[in-house]
Amino acid sequence: MRSKAEHTAAIHENRKAAVIVNTKSRRGRRRYAEVLRLMRAGGFRLTGVHPVTDPARLRDVVARALEQEPDLLVVGGGDGTLSSSVRYVAGRDVALGVLPLGTTNNFARSLGLPLDLAGAVSVFSEGKVADIDLGMCGDRPFANLASFGVSVEVAGTVRPWLKRLLGRAAYPLTALTVLPGHRPFRAYITVDGKRHELLTHQLNIANGRFHGGWQIARDVSIDNRRLVAYQLGSGKRVRLLGETLVRATTGRWRSLAGGPFVTGQEMLLETDPPMAADIDGEVRLRTPLLVRTIPNGVRVMVPQEFEDR
Repeated sequence: MRSKAEHTAAIHENRKAAVIVNTKSRRGRRRYAEVLRLMRAGGFRLTGVHPVTDPARLRDVVARALEQEPDLLVVGGGDGTLSSSVRYVAGRDVALGVLPLGTTNNFARSLGLPLDLAGAVSVFSEGKVADIDLGMCGDRPFANLASFGVSVEVAGTVRPWLKRLLGRAAYPLTALTVLPGHRPFRAYITVDGKRHELLTHQLNIANGRFHGGWQIARDVSIDNRRLVAYQLGSGKRVRLLGETLVRATTGRWRSLAGGPFVTGQEMLLETDPPMAADIDGEVRLRTPLLVRTIPNGVRVMVPQEFEDR
């Protein structure tokens, strides 16, 4: 592996990049031609251009793109696409360039990236290479968030047309239809030998700083060697709804020191009853699960002001 400084210099000087865009994402198909125009206008030599219409083929597409040994692998899509891509570039001498073309773009927000396309592409020319933490839920890597409870049903229920129309607001609106029939569950989180028990409708374990497009807490980082577990509300539906609406409309999130958070590098999660996991927007695996973080597990392109620890 090159040093981060050497890798940054190679990207700035050689401009050797491959581009993958999920054209089934919220803005992927509409912005695909613009992505290519902006990359070429930025002086990048594209070793491959890969539109993805079937997300099941993403692994093969990434493998084909990496065969040309680009310094920068640019991936455009939502959090599910980016999380899937992360697992294939983790530990490799290639930097991931992120284009936020999804609904909530939590991963891009955690990296401090501009959410407009031109701004995101400019980071590839003006930014730097950083090594950030990678989450692992069971044997599945994730970039941003593993969640359990109402969000799993919402992920399977929310309509694509509603996401295209309303963006991130589609998720809380869909939750309103799911919540009346949802039953609370008990979760047991063991961290550093201490077991935490709670009754809730929703539990999240975050590697990144954002959930649903809103900040989790002021001092959460995607590069601090720890995960953050927290519940929304309690076993009462009204409290869950109230807390969700307050955070969605005001963005008032407390500090880790003052909020009901459990933090650690490794967490054993058990639930009663067993629950499916929503991993960066894709429903996979079931509890019990070991959730952990891999420090500096993946290399990405970020703005110069990003704090790389």
